[in-house]
Order: sequence, then C-alpha cells, then structure tokens
Amino acid sequence: MSADPADLLDDTPRAEAVALAYSAGEAAPRVVAKGRGLIARQIIEQAKKAGVYVHESPEMLALLMQVDLDERIPPQLYVAVAELLAWLYRMEHDENVKS
Repeated sequence: MSADPADLLDDTPRAEAVALAYSAGEAAPRVVAKGRGLIARQIIEQAKKAGVYVHESPEMLALLMQVDLDERIPPQLYVAVAELLAWLYRMEHDENVKS
C-alpha cells in the first residue's frame, strides 16, 4: 500500500471532508464534494473562504463518506442532517438579528 504524497509532506492526521448542498424543495441534501488528504483540506479551505460553516463530527463524516458524489443523503441520515441544518439556520438568523 502506497502513501498519499500529500500526507508525506506533513505530520497532521489524514483529513477527510464532505460538502453538502441543499435547496428548498429538494428531497434531501446532496454530497457535492468529498475527499481525503489534500482534497479534504482544499474543501475545508474553500468552505471557510466562502464563509460556509465547517462542522466537525467524525461519526457523521464516516457515514457521509459512504455516500457517492452527487447523490442525496440516505434516509437514515435525514434527522441528524436536519438537526444540523436547523442549528445552522438559527445561528445565521441570530447573527443577522444582531447586525
């Protein structure tokens, strides 16, 4: 088994990332990006640059990494993802009220 060259350049743990997209009216959020190592770090960096909240949950990440790219999340994850989206909505709403 060969090592990922990006992981040989530093001693940080191997990163993983999944990006979801959801629009009102869609059946469920879709996985729009996912990756490991350098790709994961780029996904996280782009999200932060765009002002997108980056949530860290190893358990949810492990489940979402199993979803194919451009596929909707499975029904088993609806409640967990809905709770996260509701929390993000409240957080953004509270920030807008304070502004």
